[in-house]
Amino acid sequence: MEYRKMGKTGLHLGLLSYGSWVTFSNQVDDTSSDRLMGLAYDSGVNFFDNAEGYEGGKSEELMGRTLKKKNWDRTSYCISSKVFFGIHGKDNKPNQSGLSRKHITEACHGALQRLQTDYLDLFFCHRADPETPMEEIVWTMNILLQQGKILYWGTSEWSAAEIMEAHKVADKLNLIGPAMEQPQYNLFERHKMELDYISIFNNIGMGTTIWSPLASGLLTGKYNNGVPEGSRLALENYGWLKDRMMHEDKINKVRKLDKVAKELNTSLATLSIAWCIHNPHVTTAILGATKEKQLTENLGALDVYKKLTPGIMSEIESIMATKPVYIPNTAM
Repeated sequence: MEYRKMGKTGLHLGLLSYGSWVTFSNQVDDTSSDRLMGLAYDSGVNFFDNAEGYEGGKSEELMGRTLKKKNWDRTSYCISSKVFFGIHGKDNKPNQSGLSRKHITEACHGALQRLQTDYLDLFFCHRADPETPMEEIVWTMNILLQQGKILYWGTSEWSAAEIMEAHKVADKLNLIGPAMEQPQYNLFERHKMELDYISIFNNIGMGTTIWSPLASGLLTGKYNNGVPEGSRLALENYGWLKDRMMHEDKINKVRKLDKVAKELNTSLATLSIAWCIHNPHVTTAILGATKEKQLTENLGALDVYKKLTPGIMSEIESIMATKPVYIPNTAM
């Protein structure tokens, strides 16, 4: 495993990590979780990602049971949760979602109980909340820091402007601003990482724990001929994800990209993950494999990304044609 510093912090995360979105409690049970997390940990993974909104807290409960059973040295790994969506979904009552001081605090306490841990290494604001003053959000996260319940706080899918506002508020109040962001990043989703956040990377310093490096499985090639039974896009309640991903133009690009993978004697999935971690602004890429064979294959990206020469990167770019382009604002 290779480790990178998380932005300007002193924390080192494995270049590949393991997360539970969609999979835990849906496709992964206690037995599978034990095997998968064990394989990840033995391979050097030291960050496990979760959130209150994943299966209404059941994902955290499953991961918590696994961590309890494994009884690993708590100082040897990092664990996260995220706050915003609540655990009741559409049945949330007022104050059971969002980023109010009440919900952030109660969500933290709930995550600690479900994950069976004394503290969270990373705690993310899962989305921005325009209804809550930024001062309230920053202060609440800093109170949790002071109490030792969290060690670092960050954001997920926030805009560059929202992240900068949080830093400005933190500076004004002499508090600690967000240390990391968790954006989606893959060969189809690149705008935030490669355009919006560049000034923050250069001027503030920010770690990233990117999610969906395989575009919910699209970049594995398994959807090239339809949606297989039992796959992520076939799951009930994830029709919105299927509608977003299943476009013929995208699938044609994936088919062409597979040829590049074969030239490198690797799989399409491994190549796609390797492409993500080739970006030095990626602290860690979160894997979500549901089978040990898949996870082992994904971990192979650690070797493949070092083989991505400028020529190969250019070939991938010519196939995908997804690089974001900066368009200056000329409005007067």
